[in-house]
Amino acid sequence: MSETAPFSKNFPVSWEELHRHAKALSWRLADIGEWKGIVAIARGGLVPAAIVARELDIRLVDTMCVASYDHQNQGEARILKPLEGDGEGWLIIDDLVDTGKTARLARDMLPRAHLATIYAKPEGRPLVDTFVTEVSQDTWIFFPWDIEPQYSVPIAESRLKPTP
Repeated sequence: MSETAPFSKNFPVSWEELHRHAKALSWRLADIGEWKGIVAIARGGLVPAAIVARELDIRLVDTMCVASYDHQNQGEARILKPLEGDGEGWLIIDDLVDTGKTARLARDMLPRAHLATIYAKPEGRPLVDTFVTEVSQDTWIFFPWDIEPQYSVPIAESRLKPTP
């Protein structure tokens, strides 16, 4: 899928689902080893990082501040707050790896860190060490902090096309 292709599927995530998936991520990370600390990719990785930090009893949490998205568009990823070191023994946590732009920046900045996300799309998945759920590249994930409850058109109805 090209970067200009529209998203054809929507995947809304509730707070409960996000919490459950972050806890599942924590279980996977606990089985890997001990961690010096967490680097949350702000802003999407902040909530999952807080849950992982609690579950793994990690008190040292930092942020890598990157801007790449607005409402539904991904632009060029820009580092707003860099970090030093090689990342050895550190977890980088983000909500999602999509095209891999942000993940590449994180890898370049902290090449020895362990990158973990809750959701992974095929284009970015090879850059992630640990993830919980894979979704298709043409799916837009609506995170709970970005949505409000409202009517949702049924899938069957959304596929109906007007006849000429």
